[in-house]
Amino acid sequence: MATEATANLTTESPANQTIYINNLNEKIKLEELKKSLYAVFSQFGKILEVLAFKTLKHKGQAWVVFEDAASAASAIRQMQGFPFYDKPMKIQYAKTKSDIVAKADGTFVPREKRKKHDDRGKKRRDQNDANQAGYGVNYPGSYGAAPISQMPYMVGAKPVVQEAPLTPNSILFVQNLPHETTPTILQMLFSHYEGFKEVRMVEAKPGIAFVEYTDEMRSTIALQGLQGFKLSSQNAMLITYAKK
Repeated sequence: MATEATANLTTESPANQTIYINNLNEKIKLEELKKSLYAVFSQFGKILEVLAFKTLKHKGQAWVVFEDAASAASAIRQMQGFPFYDKPMKIQYAKTKSDIVAKADGTFVPREKRKKHDDRGKKRRDQNDANQAGYGVNYPGSYGAAPISQMPYMVGAKPVVQEAPLTPNSILFVQNLPHETTPTILQMLFSHYEGFKEVRMVEAKPGIAFVEYTDEMRSTIALQGLQGFKLSSQNAMLITYAKK
């Protein structure tokens, strides 16, 4: 349903590769927001870029650009109203084509008549376009792509090596979490792997969690996909099987 917050978008926007999300929690830091959006939407297909800005005008909003419109359609259908950082997401197709898509299909036209403020914002977006276009990576989820540890924002991170592999089972033991990590954040990451059951955190021991799946095959897929995922610049998740 269209609201004042979606004044730049209408419900009649034609199907395309870019989705517009609003009603996002404005207290979340920009980089964390982008990482989390990558994590929850990458299950629907390859993501070309995620756009979110610090400016007051764009707070609480983001754009996710998929490689194809089918992926965008699935994302809208399945994630509409999803409680993202305690606020239900409102998702629709973007009204205008993303610059990165327009450049790829040859229809890009510079917006010469923008106001000075918008011109400065465009320069930042163009730089982001160039950076993102150079990566050429796939994203995790049901498409069997690279694990999250290989996503663009993870460039330069050291791989996590599991020293003593334990017998595979349905429960994962997650370590090296930032102390401010909540069950909601972990659920957003792990619930998009099939077979997810629950997240359990120990209040007396911050920095660790247990994540349970229906069987060891599904827990293994989640382990491989999220191993090394950074919830902060200093905290790459270390995931092993829980001891039994």
